[in-house]
Amino acid sequence: MTVNAERVTEPSTSSASLLSADLPVSVVLGLSDKGDMDWARLRGLQLAATAKLSLYRAIANAILAVFVAQIYLGKVGLIGFGLWAVLLAALQWRSTRLNLTLADINRCRITRTELRQQSLTAVLSGLVWGGAVLTFPFFGNLADLMAMLLVIAILCAASVFFYTAAPIGIVFFLIILGACTMIQLAFAGAWFAMVATLLFVIVALLGTIEMGRNFLTARLAEATIAEKEQVVSLLLREFEENEADWLWEIDVTRRLRSVSPRFAFALGRPQVEVEGMPLLELVAGRSWASGQFPQSLHDLAEQLKNRENFSNMPVQVSILGEERWWELSGTPMRDEHGRFTGFRGVGSDVTEQRKSSEKIAYLARYDTLTQLPNRLQLTEALGEALRYAAQWRSRCALLMVDLDRFKSVNDSLGHMTGDKLLAQVSARLQSLMEENQMCGRLGGDEFAIVIRDLQKADEMNQLAKRVIDRLSEPYQVDQHTLYVGASVGSAMGPRDGKSVEELMRNADLALYRAKDTGGAEHCQFEPVLHASAEERRQLEVALRKALGRDEMELHYQPVVDARSESVVGFEALVRWNSADHGFVSPGKFIPLAEDTRLIVPIGKWVMRKACEEARNWPDHIKVNVNVSPEQLLEPGFHQEVVEALAASGLRPERLEVEVTESIFLRDASVARNALEQVMALGCSVALDDFGTGYSSLGYIRKLRFSTIKVDRTFVQGAAQGSAESLAIINAVVAMANSLNMTTTAEGVETAEEAELIRNLGCDKIQGYYFGRPMASHDARQLFPGLAQRRA
Repeated sequence: MTVNAERVTEPSTSSASLLSADLPVSVVLGLSDKGDMDWARLRGLQLAATAKLSLYRAIANAILAVFVAQIYLGKVGLIGFGLWAVLLAALQWRSTRLNLTLADINRCRITRTELRQQSLTAVLSGLVWGGAVLTFPFFGNLADLMAMLLVIAILCAASVFFYTAAPIGIVFFLIILGACTMIQLAFAGAWFAMVATLLFVIVALLGTIEMGRNFLTARLAEATIAEKEQVVSLLLREFEENEADWLWEIDVTRRLRSVSPRFAFALGRPQVEVEGMPLLELVAGRSWASGQFPQSLHDLAEQLKNRENFSNMPVQVSILGEERWWELSGTPMRDEHGRFTGFRGVGSDVTEQRKSSEKIAYLARYDTLTQLPNRLQLTEALGEALRYAAQWRSRCALLMVDLDRFKSVNDSLGHMTGDKLLAQVSARLQSLMEENQMCGRLGGDEFAIVIRDLQKADEMNQLAKRVIDRLSEPYQVDQHTLYVGASVGSAMGPRDGKSVEELMRNADLALYRAKDTGGAEHCQFEPVLHASAEERRQLEVALRKALGRDEMELHYQPVVDARSESVVGFEALVRWNSADHGFVSPGKFIPLAEDTRLIVPIGKWVMRKACEEARNWPDHIKVNVNVSPEQLLEPGFHQEVVEALAASGLRPERLEVEVTESIFLRDASVARNALEQVMALGCSVALDDFGTGYSSLGYIRKLRFSTIKVDRTFVQGAAQGSAESLAIINAVVAMANSLNMTTTAEGVETAEEAELIRNLGCDKIQGYYFGRPMASHDARQLFPGLAQRRA
């Protein structure tokens, strides 16, 4: 609510208490003030009323001056009477000019200085007329004196009327004029007339004071009415504009009175039951007996005790045992004598609005899934830690935690299972936190830990080790036993960064290095990581231009028949000879291409180029093309294969698409549909790096591969006599034979290995022993009679 009830002037000892007829004479005359009224404003109202009669006073003085001229002009002389008349005219001109400044009652506020100036006009007027009374009768007879006294009586009576609103001036005027008249009568020996004059002046003074009191009382009554109207208007405006739910009212003992049905409903009790009950006791609920009130109730009690206006005060109340929030506004009430009679106000139930505000505030700073602080709160905490470190010359730290293998869980078991796993991870992280440590979730499967005051440099290592060990323990989620690890990257402030952004960037670089090493590692930031990051950035820029610059080329590694050792196919392998960086290892640029999704256009180029080159080989030679998960999951992958075959004229059965098991960890249904469409064209599909992924047998059961490629690690293990590797190769060969699939052993480098693989029953062999990846023209040299036969 926007209405400010504090602006309402309280009627405490102000207008209401001064409405009686007991106003002191000093207050009526303006010699002193009483209460906390705006007396400058009231005096302005008084003098503004006299200013309106300024013209009439001037006319009255002029008429009476004419009467005096008729009596004494011929006797006093033109010079003497003219001097008096000029003084009277000047005085009236000064009075009129001064009164013009007081005519606007809407802006008029009279200071004591201005009040004295106005009173001075009355004093001077009394002296001018008093001088006439003292001097003029000496030039006339007794009849002239009686006529002059009649003029003076008329003047006094008229002044009481014209100066009613500002009695201080007429009091001075009457006293001066009465004194001068009595002095003249004393000279004339008219003692009875002098006493009569004294009585006349006294009566005139009493009448002046009483009329001034009545005028001031009327103005005070108007101010009180306007004040009460303002209070009521404010309350009604709050009620209407702010959609208040009810009106409330209490007496001097803070007990409810005039309880409305809506307020009784808000209290959850019948009207007759709550009438006369203490307000604070009703809304305090069970805490009334213990005296342990919410702070907002203490604030309300303080406002009621001090009898102060309050507006939009949030108050926590307990209604029938339910905690709720009210918003109250109130103003004190007083009777016509200014006595405090209680409070009246409006109220609203804002529980839902407050809950919404608290929820919004919570969501802005906490992660809804894990209930941990979110990125905003973490960055604030890190900023505070950096300020603390700078102030006390201490150290702080940031650890960034990323889960290993979480993506495979999320993709294979669904996001709901992944969310439950994240909730358990957050609980474990929270349990590891100690004093001065805060953990939160940055997003996805990435968390962060802020150490506000790093006591020992080794504290980071110890905490990172505890995090990795704890998060690597098995999880039980929906009857699944899940294993994920964690990688940690850390940076120390202010050594590794003096700002939040710099420290987070450096910790992220360290985390990237930890992930690069295979995971389950902790890496601290080192300046050399900046060089690696910059190299990666430059490689990415160059990679984006590589296809346009024709820097990519394909090399082909032969695949031979295990029995005859004749070439049956080639695996197309992309190579990058950058103009800026020279030859770049595939182990460096392929992961970069997958991270930046540049593998999609590169893979499309490889598919088309490999099909074109395969047209130069004998008709029975196949070409194997590796397909990235990013490329396979593209909606138009099937069409890309069709276009490559159509453009090259290669028969579909000569194209074999190689995929790894990782494609099924992203979106198994999409990957399966894409491969089935490729197989429907007549192309074959090979499962590469078999045995290194997850749930391989399940994939083989769902999709009929043409070839299973045994990973080189098993081949090397078998050559070294590893029983496990030998058993795996035997199992793969037996399974492939039963499913009418062929097997290809990768990584064969010696004749002994070739013989071993042949004896194990593999159908095809690939490795350095039979040929390294070679350029296209070298691959063609393996078929000596090809050119003559084509001619």
